[in-house]
Amino acid sequence: MSFLTRNRVIGLALAVAIFVVDQLVKTFVVVDLGLRQVGDSIEVLPFFDLTRTNNYGVSLGMFTATSMEMRWGLIALTCAIALFVFIWLLREKAMADVAALAMILGGALGNIRDRWNHGFVIDYADLHFGEFRPFLIFNIADAAITIGVLIILARTLLSREKPADADTIASES
Repeated sequence: MSFLTRNRVIGLALAVAIFVVDQLVKTFVVVDLGLRQVGDSIEVLPFFDLTRTNNYGVSLGMFTATSMEMRWGLIALTCAIALFVFIWLLREKAMADVAALAMILGGALGNIRDRWNHGFVIDYADLHFGEFRPFLIFNIADAAITIGVLIILARTLLSREKPADADTIASES
């Protein structure tokens, strides 16, 4: 198996793992822990609760789907983005980029499945410090997408191309 094929297989396996873990945890929170209604909550730590909410929008609750057409529009949009990320993942060579894209893809697939099955995304992770909440209530898929995007941004902003040597520059002139 070539280096590139190995990285792609690992990336796709990571995406599937994130998708599966996301769906299992959502099922556990809703079914096993009984957080079936919006607002149902269990304190886990003084700064972290499991609080059920339904997200009808996308990132940060934007573009809320208030109709069936908008719901399917969001599904189509997120499927198109997931397809773009999948193709990008297949073209990448660096394992760090493949892993970041796999996180985005796995998270997107988890949220797409929720929206397809329920019409909304199930969120439950509620990080807070007293009344201060640095994030909206989220889920594993959201966290994977956010971490993947941050890795891509960091690598893009912090990686620098090695300067071309003088011979190459002179021969191009």
